Amino acid sequence: MPNTLRKVEIFQNLSDEELNALAANCERKSAMPDELVIEEGEAANSLYIIETGTVKVLCRDDRGNEYVINTQGANEYFGELALVDDMTRSSSVIAQEACSFRVMHKEQFYKILEDFPAIVPSLLRNLTRRVRGLTDNIKNLALQDVYSRVARVLMSLSEEAGDGSLYIPELLTKQDIADRVGASKDMVSGILKNLVLDEYIRFDDGHIVINTRLPADY
Repeated sequence: MPNTLRKVEIFQNLSDEELNALAANCERKSAMPDELVIEEGEAANSLYIIETGTVKVLCRDDRGNEYVINTQGANEYFGELALVDDMTRSSSVIAQEACSFRVMHKEQFYKILEDFPAIVPSLLRNLTRRVRGLTDNIKNLALQDVYSRVARVLMSLSEEAGDGSLYIPELLTKQDIADRVGASKDMVSGILKNLVLDEYIRFDDGHIVINTRLPADY
């Protein structure tokens, strides 16, 4: 477990002793596909570290419409704000496939900080880096047009395929992309259709493959 924590961004640069203390106070949990892990608005008292599987992070508007904020996989984490404030959950998390987690509760976390106060500065730096990244995401949503947001999502989810192209391992529907960029499904469909016609992307067994670098404007 300490080796798992070492891969988690929020715990980087901690000593072996500190990681061992944190690991000893983690509880194991699991979730089945489509199971609700945490719910927006509920009391928050724990951090979740993903060991295996993937989850989607989403929020709902006043009409009940869901918007996917992010997807996360092994060695990523969510619910970290529960360790530093007393607010309710700001988003919901649903398992996309069978998942296993390590869960750290606020009460145990604060006891560890009493024994290892040197954790605090490193933890704050890592949390600040996380917040800056989220701020950049919000800024991009506010300033970019729909095509730019779609292109950014596709590029951020892609991996090198080995033949010069980029491959998106996640099976994304047009609605999935629309939820992430804050646009209608029809707008996203039109953008993807044009990218296919101009051979910037193609679909391979349901997966999006990026043939060549996407244009800055379209």
